[in-house]
Amino acid sequence: MGLNNTPNADRVHIGIFGRRNAGKSSVINAVTGQNLAIVSEVLGTTTDPVYKAMEILPLGPVVLIDTPGLDDVGELGELRVQKAFQVLNKTDIALLILDVNSGFSKEEEKLLELVKAKNIPFVAVLNKTDIAKEDKIKEFEKLLKDKYNIENVVSVSAEKKDGIFELKEKIASLNTEKEKSPIISDLVCPGETAVLVVPIDESAPKGRLILPQQQTIRDLLDNNAMAAVTQVTTLAKALESFKEPPKIVVTDSQAFKEVAKIVPENVPLTSFSILFARHKGELSTLVNGVKAMDNLKDGDTVLISEGCTHHRQCNDIGSVKIPNAVRKYTGKNLNFEFTSGGEFPLDLSKYSLIIHCGGCMLNEREMKYRIACANDAGIPMVNYGVLLAQVNGILKRSLEPVEKDI
Repeated sequence: MGLNNTPNADRVHIGIFGRRNAGKSSVINAVTGQNLAIVSEVLGTTTDPVYKAMEILPLGPVVLIDTPGLDDVGELGELRVQKAFQVLNKTDIALLILDVNSGFSKEEEKLLELVKAKNIPFVAVLNKTDIAKEDKIKEFEKLLKDKYNIENVVSVSAEKKDGIFELKEKIASLNTEKEKSPIISDLVCPGETAVLVVPIDESAPKGRLILPQQQTIRDLLDNNAMAAVTQVTTLAKALESFKEPPKIVVTDSQAFKEVAKIVPENVPLTSFSILFARHKGELSTLVNGVKAMDNLKDGDTVLISEGCTHHRQCNDIGSVKIPNAVRKYTGKNLNFEFTSGGEFPLDLSKYSLIIHCGGCMLNEREMKYRIACANDAGIPMVNYGVLLAQVNGILKRSLEPVEKDI
């Protein structure tokens, strides 16, 4: 991925919901001006959520998510509907597509309740106005505003492209996403240097850097700061080459122990994982969660969850290194369960601790949803970086550069 591309995790996620043949795919094609979604008269054409990253003016970089129909039937249909509702956990703005000729159903009422409960900005989109009478359209608009207290209602014809400009303007007006904390640029002034330790081992992707490393470099460059990138094996030589110590050293969490031995105590040290937890506003919760390791007992079950799916190596961090580190630190006989990608258990009650990856492939809303689920269930959660700093005895040092945000 090029540095000039906006990662999906940083794009506004727009979820498209509605019954079968309400015109979800037609609205997507009209909004984007492209034939991105398959349009068919056959019910249930969209069987799984479909993700498409693109630019939509005046909103900017977005991910559009086309979902299965809310009224799908049968055993498979129920699973598809469940997937559609799960998309809400990562939706920043929801579009509820309604066939103006078909009324408001119980499926749409259920979705509306969930959207409101999750405080997701949304637009009710009355589609197929080209084949509806004017009084029918006005009657439906009044119903939505008076009975369901929906303020944002836009009438469109995806077929004729009527009302699409107004819909895009309305979507853009709902993007109230607050400015995130910087990744590292507030810690390194223009002209100063950050040393980034990037181990190239069996778990490193071939021929590229992982997303957090890319984004950290870009954040430094945007602030006219300098990035010196090195491996653990060349870190000591790199530090010796500077006339003045670097402003900070940032390491991959897996190399915390080795890096801490090399970096002088007077040079601030932290990890990519800790920086990104701060960036997404989750650091305080995750730091509190690591304390639960001291209370684990024999037989406790720990969930290790990752936000992406990848080919697991023989010494994989999630399935091998983290469990080994926790067992060694606690001295307890623990059970471990694993999830990856879009999977996250609805029932967390059997877990004593949740250990999550850095979440670089998840958008902020989904990561915060997972943390909220853990909080609601009373289950502590920690991420890889904080946990590895703790087990290596350097958590206090690794948090010092960002202590004002804890």
